Amino acid sequence: MAELVFFSGTMDCGKSTLALQLDHNHTARGRCGLIFSRNDRAGTDRLSSRLGLEVAAHEVRDDTDFWTFVVDERMRGTTVDYLICDEAQFYSTTQVEQLARLVDEVEIDVYAFGITADFRTRLFPGSARLIELADRVEVLQVQSLCWCGARATHNARTIDGWMVVEGAQVVVGNTGESVSEVAYEVLCRRHHMRRMTSVSARLRSTTADGLALDLPGAAG
Repeated sequence: MAELVFFSGTMDCGKSTLALQLDHNHTARGRCGLIFSRNDRAGTDRLSSRLGLEVAAHEVRDDTDFWTFVVDERMRGTTVDYLICDEAQFYSTTQVEQLARLVDEVEIDVYAFGITADFRTRLFPGSARLIELADRVEVLQVQSLCWCGARATHNARTIDGWMVVEGAQVVVGNTGESVSEVAYEVLCRRHHMRRMTSVSARLRSTTADGLALDLPGAAG
């Protein structure tokens, strides 16, 4: 029986790597699938992993209709046993409902991958609908780590290394530190609530060290 499965987690927990591995495993057993992604780090029409793996994919856009897409493929004689849907947090609620319909009415397995919450800790509409409709929600076991070493549970948007909590929900950027562009960093809840990124923590530590040198008796 076909399933709609949502694999969720923070950034850097291996979602895209798992998506590629899952596609490989199904292909190795003679199953045929279609790969979709949106706003991938490697550009349009790609699904890529931070480990350096990359494959061609169908780019999901605002007007993408999964039901029509799959039906058209099948009418052309293409076998479609499953769908790999990466960056699913960026899909619309309507598109998620189309995926669920394909599972229920066409018996196609759908494996969706995405982060659940944005930089403001608000659920993405696509992720929220997947949680509501999925047969299973799997939280990835590979833990992303905050700069402090604790498990990272939240995604932070940074500008010049400083965390921001306002702005459009979707802004494409790199993970890690950046001095001139929008970037993203995973943090534990404590440091997300304190808005303390690796950059601000390092600056705070440096400042504290400098102050310590000025304290009476610090040199002795």
